Amino acid sequence: MRFSKTFIPTLRETPSEAEAVSHKLLLRAGYIRQLASGLYMFLPLGLRVMDKIHTIIREEMNRIGAQEILLPVLHPAEIWQKTGRWYEIGDEMFRLKDRTGRDMCLGMTHEEIMTWLASREIRSYRDLPQVWYQIQTKLRDEARPKSGIMRTREFIMKDSYSFDRDEEGLEQNYKLHIEAYNRIFTRCGLKFYQVESDPGMMGGATAHEFMAPSPAGEDDVALCDSCGYAANVELAISISPEVKFEDWPFEEVHTPGKKTVQEVSEFLGVGPEKFIKSLLYIGENGPVLVLLRGDQDLQEKKLERIVGQVRPAHKEEVQEVLGVEAGFIGPHGHKIRIIADEALKEGVYISGANKVDYHVKGLRPGEHFNPEWADLHIAKEGDRCANCGSTLRIERVIEIGNIFKLGTKYSEPLGATYLDDKGKERPIIMGSYGIGPARVAAAAVEQSHDDDGIIWPVSIAPFKVIILPLNMKHEKTLSVAEEIYRSLTDRGVDVLIDDRDERAGVKFKDADLIGIPLQVVVGEKGLKSGSVELKDRKTKERENIPLEQAVERITEKLKSLEAQLEV
Repeated sequence: MRFSKTFIPTLRETPSEAEAVSHKLLLRAGYIRQLASGLYMFLPLGLRVMDKIHTIIREEMNRIGAQEILLPVLHPAEIWQKTGRWYEIGDEMFRLKDRTGRDMCLGMTHEEIMTWLASREIRSYRDLPQVWYQIQTKLRDEARPKSGIMRTREFIMKDSYSFDRDEEGLEQNYKLHIEAYNRIFTRCGLKFYQVESDPGMMGGATAHEFMAPSPAGEDDVALCDSCGYAANVELAISISPEVKFEDWPFEEVHTPGKKTVQEVSEFLGVGPEKFIKSLLYIGENGPVLVLLRGDQDLQEKKLERIVGQVRPAHKEEVQEVLGVEAGFIGPHGHKIRIIADEALKEGVYISGANKVDYHVKGLRPGEHFNPEWADLHIAKEGDRCANCGSTLRIERVIEIGNIFKLGTKYSEPLGATYLDDKGKERPIIMGSYGIGPARVAAAAVEQSHDDDGIIWPVSIAPFKVIILPLNMKHEKTLSVAEEIYRSLTDRGVDVLIDDRDERAGVKFKDADLIGIPLQVVVGEKGLKSGSVELKDRKTKERENIPLEQAVERITEKLKSLEAQLEV
């Protein structure tokens, strides 16, 4: 491709609306443009990157025996109604009516539609297993689209679905997807973690996420470098730092106007880790009192896995249910369901006295209150690993893929069954597996850039080589650049030649900004000594290559870069 004939609208200034590094650089380098909030256009360079990612995904999905299909984006409501998600999903779902008044929606995911297809086409155990996948548009009305192409309202997703006779078959397909995902993300040049995760609205018993570390991420994961434990903080289990407790007698303490743990801690001169934080939540099955150590925070998703959907109680509800003002709640003397974090099992604590302006010192679990015990707190940096006792670290990450063991969550309500070898009807056992190609691209930029621009992994770069003839009016410069361009193109190498009549400085800046892995500089100075310069965009290493060896050396260097991403 020729730069002069390609639409690459680079920008010198960073657009004011961009915050994440990937958002800034993809805009500046002319890969994307924004149409509206959460809606992005992929320009020629951006689409080439996406196509490279899609190709890697297809190759690895096909490798595990998955078959590509393509399903509609527009879905009849009744299929989603059968699984209940039409009613469970809120404003994130785009809903509409067709001209006959039939309720429809725009697909934010395709579990229902894939299962609908399976229910009509799979009849016997001989038809199983099946793995179907697509690379398709999804739409989700995000309340707060942000970070460029990482969190949008319209996006491309690779979603695959496995259909098996039993749990053993599901386990095999789950492992095959893990292997495929490891190869996909490695080939795309990403650093990533596989972590335990909450199935969320997808349902099912088991789920994992693939996370790319980046400060621009929206999730946190807890990691143990000793034993390899990795989990999203939404469900990560950790052991809190040990506390040396005092042997206080049980007594009330006057704490006028002091309500929060921090206020009472400062007032009494006692660390927050020696307090019990009492929080009232309202759930589908009634109120529940949640107890945490004062230096910890509640992970609501952990609570919801136990009691279903909940919300914090309003002040008037606290008074109505517990008969005490918010800020002075204690764990003792209540006749409602109480769930306490396991970190509270041992110790002597301070908490609310269940009356205004008073707290209680000397509370002992098992003596003054007897709750249900569960892991409820958010894992924090410095907590110990529950598996091996080593120190955990917390890292910010971008979710780039996820996998779910769905079981029969969708097959049962949609009638996706098969006849086993004894002629008995059984529900199909399902798995669901997603990858966000745009998130892969954004994560690659987040992990590989410098002050000058993007540094693409060679496998997903829009071009592998950019040729920079520095003086388009110099006959030999032009002829050598064109000869290298033709030779590399004939070898099947993706090459961009900057044939614009621009100053050398402009070409260098654009080449660095765009981030193509190898730069071949053809200038009069080098040609006088019979050489061209080869620059590695990532390492910034430069070498002068004799003209007669240029194409071979460039090809050799490319093979070396590609070999680093092989699996």
